[in-house]
Parts: sequence; C-alpha cells; structure tokens
Amino acid sequence: MFQASKTHLDELQLKRLEEMCIVIDKQDQIIGADTKKNCHLMENINKGLLHRGFSVVLFNMKNELLVQQRADAKYTFPGHFTDSCSSHPLYVPEELEEKDALGVRRAALRRLQAELGILQDQISIKDIIFMNRIYHKSPFDDIWGDHEIGYLLLMRKDLTLNLDTREVKRCCYMSQKEVQELLDRGARGEERITPWFRTIAEGFLMPWWPHLEDVSPFVEPDKIYGL
Repeated sequence: MFQASKTHLDELQLKRLEEMCIVIDKQDQIIGADTKKNCHLMENINKGLLHRGFSVVLFNMKNELLVQQRADAKYTFPGHFTDSCSSHPLYVPEELEEKDALGVRRAALRRLQAELGILQDQISIKDIIFMNRIYHKSPFDDIWGDHEIGYLLLMRKDLTLNLDTREVKRCCYMSQKEVQELLDRGARGEERITPWFRTIAEGFLMPWWPHLEDVSPFVEPDKIYGL
C-alpha cells in the first residue's frame, strides 16, 4: 500500500522521507526521533506518534504575506496553498537546541534558503520571531497525514526569492483582504488550503495584521494552542 501511495513523489521528496524528525509528547518534550516517512503515516499518527514542526509567515515591508502553493510532488497536501514556508527541525544537535527556540529557528533558516532560495546574506536568526506553538492533527488521506506541534515563526523583511520548484509550485505576496478571499474560496471548494494555514490565518494573522510593526504583545513562547 505504501508503494502505491508514493508514486507521485520525485527523487527529492523520497530522499526527504528518510530525514529524522524530532518526536515529542503533547507538552513538546523531546522523547526520541523517527523518519519523516514514519511521522507522516496515518497508521503511526493514529497510534499517537507526534513530531515537532514549524510554519513561517513572511511579510514584506508593505505588510503583504508571502503565500506559497506546495509542489505537486509533496507527500502531504500537494498543490495546496499554505504559509510562506513550513517544515520540520531535524534530530541533529544544532536543531535540537531549545533555548529561545534556537534549533527550530535554525531549521527555518535552512528551509527558507532551500525552498525559497533566499541567500544567506539576506536573513539571519535574529530576523525570525518565535510567536507561539500550535498543535494540529491533519489527515490528508488514508495513508498520509500530519500530527505535530508547530512553532509559528514570523518575519517582516523585503527579500529576493529564487524558488526551488521541486518544493514550491509558485508563491505571491497577498494583502490581508486577498488572503481572506483565498480562504473564502477554499471554504467554497474552489481552492485547496492546508488545514494548518487556515488555522494560522484565521486564528492569529488576522488579529496580528494591524500590528506588524510591533508584534511583541502577541509573543507567547510558553503557549501551545489547540490542545
């Protein structure tokens, strides 16, 4: 069954399934590691396997949000519209460091460079603000799904992008009104939206949007929403 379920994946996505994710409990305490494949199989998710992830919401200086459409070769939610960049810290020393969410922010920096082609001299760890954490369980089909505590990370900066089209089908900057219209089209079945992006946009981005120049009142590093 697994072999039949991954026929749409390209070589890059198959290789990434071998990466080691950070396995956690519902208090976000590290309890081990497992492959990205195992962490995203519904048979394991239904047994409680939970991993650590992150979502980056990247705004430009016009306060427009970068929204990406996931590549068609993604193993979960291919072709869906989602946040600017979402992935997982890996079970390696530099991405396991927990003080100030440094490990997760390093992972975000790595994936921003890999997916969006942002050069190293354009961004640093200091540009990435750790806002809060969100628990979600999102089945994609009978085989694949997502079950994670995701760190919500915010950036506001003008950047030059060079997309890796194996990861990102396309992306564009959207105003608050345009994001709401996208969500509305998704609710009508006219667009495909990842469930975590809807949660992030409706629950957090809309209230934050008028205050992007200073989001410090909204920073809640000890909070895990959705439990």
